[in-house]
Amino acid sequence: MRFAPFVLVAALLLAAATRDGVDRWVAETELPDLLIDTSVEVVDRDGKLLRAYTVDDGLWRMGSGLEAVDPGYIDMLVAYEDGRFWSHAGVDPWAVVRAVGQAVWHGEVISGGSTLTMQVARLLEDSGTGAWQGKLRQVRVALALEKALSKEEILALYLSHAPFGGNLEGVRAATLAWFGKEPYRLTPAQSALLVALPQSPNGRRPDRHPKAAAEARERVLQRAVIAGILTKDAASAARTTSVPNQRRAFQSFAPHMADRAVAQRPEAVVHHVTLSRDLQISLEALAAKALRGLEDRVSIAMVVADHYSGEILASVGSAGFSGGDHRQGFVDMTQAKRSPGSTLKPLVYGLSFDQGLAHPETLITDAPVRFGTYAPQNFDGRFRGELRVREALAQSLNLPVVLLTDEIGPANLMAAMRKAGAAPEVPGGVAGLAVALGGVGLSLEELVQLYAVIPQGGLAQKLRWRLDEETSIKQRVMSRSAAWHLGDILSGIAPPKGAARNGLAYKTGTSYGHRDTWAIGFDGQHVAGVWIGRPDGTPVPGAFGAEIAAPVLFEVFQRIAPELTPLGPPPPETLIVSTGQLPAPLRKFRGRNALFEKSEDALAVAFPPDGATLEGGNSEVILKVKNGALPFTVLANGAPIVQQSRLREMAVPLAGKGSATVTVIDAKGASDRVTFWVD
Repeated sequence: MRFAPFVLVAALLLAAATRDGVDRWVAETELPDLLIDTSVEVVDRDGKLLRAYTVDDGLWRMGSGLEAVDPGYIDMLVAYEDGRFWSHAGVDPWAVVRAVGQAVWHGEVISGGSTLTMQVARLLEDSGTGAWQGKLRQVRVALALEKALSKEEILALYLSHAPFGGNLEGVRAATLAWFGKEPYRLTPAQSALLVALPQSPNGRRPDRHPKAAAEARERVLQRAVIAGILTKDAASAARTTSVPNQRRAFQSFAPHMADRAVAQRPEAVVHHVTLSRDLQISLEALAAKALRGLEDRVSIAMVVADHYSGEILASVGSAGFSGGDHRQGFVDMTQAKRSPGSTLKPLVYGLSFDQGLAHPETLITDAPVRFGTYAPQNFDGRFRGELRVREALAQSLNLPVVLLTDEIGPANLMAAMRKAGAAPEVPGGVAGLAVALGGVGLSLEELVQLYAVIPQGGLAQKLRWRLDEETSIKQRVMSRSAAWHLGDILSGIAPPKGAARNGLAYKTGTSYGHRDTWAIGFDGQHVAGVWIGRPDGTPVPGAFGAEIAAPVLFEVFQRIAPELTPLGPPPPETLIVSTGQLPAPLRKFRGRNALFEKSEDALAVAFPPDGATLEGGNSEVILKVKNGALPFTVLANGAPIVQQSRLREMAVPLAGKGSATVTVIDAKGASDRVTFWVD
């Protein structure tokens, strides 16, 4: 008969109770392993779940202590499953007698005699529920568990191992999957469903068998009213709530950083990172929004950090983690080494200020220049002539920054990056002048760390993303005054179209061939960076950092806080004067070859600049000459075309398209020559 196991167990218990060896029988019990694997979790700075992983057998088994679960659910569970749980020794004799009596009277099992402790024993060993051998083993293990553990510890084992349908084990996995929430605050309807599910986890799955789930929940609610846990009104209100009609996917925020954490410490069960879950969720939504309208192979990455603490607050490796999409979302682009384009220019200027080569008000010439075979050009192919250093940086001109890099030395520029905590990679291993324009590999996280130096007054510290990681010792990369000057210049750059002029200090960059677009910025508290491009490194035609990355950066700061934190005041040693008030050597930048250059009042062709490209729509070019003694003679490709001219601005005929060399000779025999190209 089906009730035979209960009769047998009851008889065995009575027999055992009459023998003095019962204690020894329990004491000699070999307990199952109580440390069964639970899901690895990655949690944010406040302990909020970012991502969890299944255990080896594919189960979601989430660890949960008693303190993390709604007390109302605990009360309802004990009342329904094991009313004398807090007082019995693992086996409830009255429940066994009741179960046997009901089975004899009705000819079938009406109620079980298993206590919660016996259920824990069954879950730990996966023993059967009906066979007498399995039932006896559960009794023995239950008695032993009660000797070895507290009631709270036994209940915690149930909360972590009870089945809730499919591959869900434990109440935390259940509440996350069925309700999308942690179990510390549950409604009566939710608690009742959770009490009912473990009795038939797949037969009562609410997404597949909603009627069975609702009926089982109803029985729990009725028992809760009888036990005085719920009022009739509360139970009636719970009945009006529908059972969940679908299972929710387990949340996966900051998946790239979560994988990084697990790979770094595979033995850890819980990883505490510095991220802010709310900010992370907001920026992941922004990443998906930012790519709308861009072709489907383009990806995005973002990093936000507190530059005072060095803690990374958000890290978005891509717009989506799917491994099968065209955007290669599985690639963490916060770590990928890419060309930083023009984003290194502020570092060059900061080092130049410290070495006494320049000041923001120093005049510098933006004109064609050649270093051996290397002849850099501005992005738009134009030259601005003489202008202030602050304007050269704000306009992101290439020629002035290469001139300064030549004075500093590429090796010193590389050393400064390493001191800031970056690990730059140079093709071929030898750094040249092209490093200043992006000829080096850096990751987005490294660039954000580099820019954190500026609002920190020239001091660098390693960004960290683990809460238990110690703060690194700060290294000085540049002086306080140089850093302040950079912040002052970058905060004056006009914002992208449609963005508020809020004084955000930022710089954009576009790598060669439009492969990478960047925007890095900071205020008085935070530093952030945005990268947009293709993970495979192929070009994105027409993409510019100022047009597609900068607007996203400004929205990032809006999501960090409604208002920017102001940058600090200038340090006392900062020299804030006009160009004319600067010491004479700083008024105009003159490189190491200044002694071999012509004096400032020497004859010179002011226009066109040497190496320029001119449109060939007209048959003549306007020639401008400064200094020198009148009259002038002009030669074109060695042939005289103007003689005895007393004009300093004159139209000279062109021979046609191609290369043209124009020479001007003054009355004293002094001369100057320029070569340009007529397109």
